[in-house]
Amino acid sequence: MKRRKLKQDELALWRKVTDQAKPLHSPAKTETPPLEPPTADNKRSERLGPVPLKPFSPSKSKKTHDLAGPVEKAIADTPVRMDKKAFKDLKRGKLTPEARLDLHGMTLDRAHPALIRFILDAQARGLRLVLVITGKGKNRDDHGPIPVRHGVLRHQVPQWLGMPPLSQAVLQISQAHQKHGGGGAYYVYIRRDRARR
Repeated sequence: MKRRKLKQDELALWRKVTDQAKPLHSPAKTETPPLEPPTADNKRSERLGPVPLKPFSPSKSKKTHDLAGPVEKAIADTPVRMDKKAFKDLKRGKLTPEARLDLHGMTLDRAHPALIRFILDAQARGLRLVLVITGKGKNRDDHGPIPVRHGVLRHQVPQWLGMPPLSQAVLQISQAHQKHGGGGAYYVYIRRDRARR
């Protein structure tokens, strides 16, 4: 809708109203800070004027924000607690897992009990090396202001393996070799069950 200009009588009425109007609250006196002496930067900014702000636009890149850091780095930084030669063979994919658990498509509340049952059962059966498949996670086109973690199960499984009741059963966690799932799977090397001896 286009604004119209005020007529002369409307302008006169408006001036009468504004001349008689009194503010409800007196404006607070604010002290203005003393002006800084002009510097090269100040002179430049006065010449150029204020910097225009660009409107927010979602990123076109597939980069995701991960506040906890890459899970691969955290696992790689943990000290080796198993036999070093066996660990080297494990990393090269030369050891074959004795059992596997596929958590693809499970929610966190279904995956956690399944993992606990699987690891404790594997320890009770005397298994040493198992494979836990989490998947790499889906790429979501979520450009909201709050970062969303990519691959929730991939991040959560190592944490669960390091907490009771699984921490007493797990000796070593390592990212799987490419032929066993790579970044979407973990080798879990299980401690011997002392109760079975």
